[in-house]
Amino acid sequence: MTQLGATVTPEGIRFAAWSSSARRLWVSIFDDSGAREVDRLELKPAGEGVYALLVPGLAEGTRYGLRADGDYAPERGQWFDPNKLLTDPYAVEIDRPYQYHWRLAAKRNEGADTAPLMPKAIVVALPKAVAPRPPLFQPGGLIYELNVRSFTRLHPDVPEAQRGTIAALAHPAIIDHLQRLGVSAVELMPVTASIDERHLPPLGLSNAWGYNPVTFMALDPRLAPGGLKDLRDTVAALRKAGIGTILDLVFNHTGESDRLGPTLSLRGLDAQAYYRHQPDGRLVNDTGTGNTIACDHPVVREMVLDTLRHFVRLAGVDGFRFDLAPVLGRIDGAFDPDAALLRAIADDSVLADRVLIAEPWDVGPNGYQLGNFRPPYLEWNDRCRDDVRRFWRGDAGVIGSIATRLAGSSDVFGRDGRPTSRTVNFIAAHDGMTLADIVAYERKHNEANGEQNRDGHNDNLSWNNGAEGDTDDAAIANARFDDQCALLATLFASRGTIMLTAGDEFGRTQKGNNNAYAQDNAITWLDWAGRDLALEQYASSLASLRHAFPVLADPNFLTGEPVDGSEIPDVAWLTETGTPLGESDWNDPGRHRLVMLLGDSGGGRLAVMINGDRRQSVFSLPARDGFEWRPAIETQPVDVARPLPGRSVSFMIERQAAKPHARKGS
Repeated sequence: MTQLGATVTPEGIRFAAWSSSARRLWVSIFDDSGAREVDRLELKPAGEGVYALLVPGLAEGTRYGLRADGDYAPERGQWFDPNKLLTDPYAVEIDRPYQYHWRLAAKRNEGADTAPLMPKAIVVALPKAVAPRPPLFQPGGLIYELNVRSFTRLHPDVPEAQRGTIAALAHPAIIDHLQRLGVSAVELMPVTASIDERHLPPLGLSNAWGYNPVTFMALDPRLAPGGLKDLRDTVAALRKAGIGTILDLVFNHTGESDRLGPTLSLRGLDAQAYYRHQPDGRLVNDTGTGNTIACDHPVVREMVLDTLRHFVRLAGVDGFRFDLAPVLGRIDGAFDPDAALLRAIADDSVLADRVLIAEPWDVGPNGYQLGNFRPPYLEWNDRCRDDVRRFWRGDAGVIGSIATRLAGSSDVFGRDGRPTSRTVNFIAAHDGMTLADIVAYERKHNEANGEQNRDGHNDNLSWNNGAEGDTDDAAIANARFDDQCALLATLFASRGTIMLTAGDEFGRTQKGNNNAYAQDNAITWLDWAGRDLALEQYASSLASLRHAFPVLADPNFLTGEPVDGSEIPDVAWLTETGTPLGESDWNDPGRHRLVMLLGDSGGGRLAVMINGDRRQSVFSLPARDGFEWRPAIETQPVDVARPLPGRSVSFMIERQAAKPHARKGS
């Protein structure tokens, strides 16, 4: 297919768009302010559904939009209306953010021209491609999920004009924080242009997360006022610091929503092709947002691939996380791990070496697909999240589950006989309670969202540590601190890739809100001035430990057999007395203590001692002649002769014992 979008040529600007069912397409040219339409030119059929036109005399910086005409029959999936100005699906820059207005959803012949309400696409002469380099991130690393706006909105060291933008991530204070945490790659929640859901403006709320895109390449001007250059420069600065960049992209739906939603781009160009429909013409809603992108359509598939190549070639990103990824693999509505789009991404010459991460569920039929994606896709592992929370909440009968999660979830990712886990372990993410709120709120508190606390998950596997009549604020704070430390330690001790959400390392809270997508305010803005420095230091120590002992991060599944070149098995599971866990121990519903004893090819051993009981306990580790056990983290002065506090995790390393000094004169 011919190149789509607006292309700068020596002769002028060539505009090209695709539609299989439009009868006519136009490009509207606007003045430099974007306020006045100065020309409307009809695109000409160029074959294969493409309409194109070369307009002499135009140059980079031209503002434009598209219009299309054809049948208007929403019940058949047709929304053609020339009065609706449409954003080019291949636009790479827009002049202002999207703002919802009811006129954007008006029926044909019932609404005025929407041009005054719409951003205008800006023609950009794309820069030279970034020199191709392998991703910095490798499986087993630490992904740091962050919301660009909320992450630096209140950071005192970032210049005020830069706060809340992509460029702020390149500030030395931010990079220093990321390096102290041992971050392998930042995962940026959506940075492409999005629109508020229609119910939010009347509530005085706005979408803070960005998971409601309109088009896929144009960055949100609020996050990237300098356009693509802002992302490109920030990716380069992070890479120089040894940190990769992963973009969280949404290819499962758009902000055009359901039948009552606005017509902004794809809907007005060819809704039948771009979206999936029921046989009776109704929009399929496998996303819970009102519409579902038809990722099995060849034109949609190519648009997704072009978007990914765009960010790799021109910004140098390490990879992508795909929101509600089963949608990308649905063929005629059913998920297929070998779907053409999933295969094309993994096999593409530009994308093949990139980091690919699937959120392996959507809300459609058979939408839960954890473990069913093919390599090289990594997958968010909610089984890890839930089992770790259950363990530290004190649920019975989860000792086997916690061991399986620590070991990389072979029950999920080893089903095909592969020796390596594709897990992305996490305890908390943007969607749900923060780490601090998990241990402080037994139930969600989403009242600020304006939906009478009906939105968001009800089963959070959280607890209120200190609810049992304890009025000692200091004691409650200490108990919650210990629980956060235990959760962080379990995450950092789990094999495979791990993910930490920004601010969880220093106790960020959303006051129990587990669905804060509509809170672009202090609920989601990170409180850098009030952060818990002791918790942050502990998280940094865990990161140093994980870096010093790669056996913790290794994504290969454990076997219990000796490591190559050593007599030490790669893992032994022990009780607190140092004896192997037997069948009765694994089946003991009251057991909340265990030791994961890891061995490496160098003959060393690392013990992860977990006491999930509220009572302290003495842990004994097996001894070897000539070796001794020492604390692995200096902030944990624990040895095998002292009790391990309740609800805690400790790390011990086995070192060769120091030889006694010979006495003088002997």
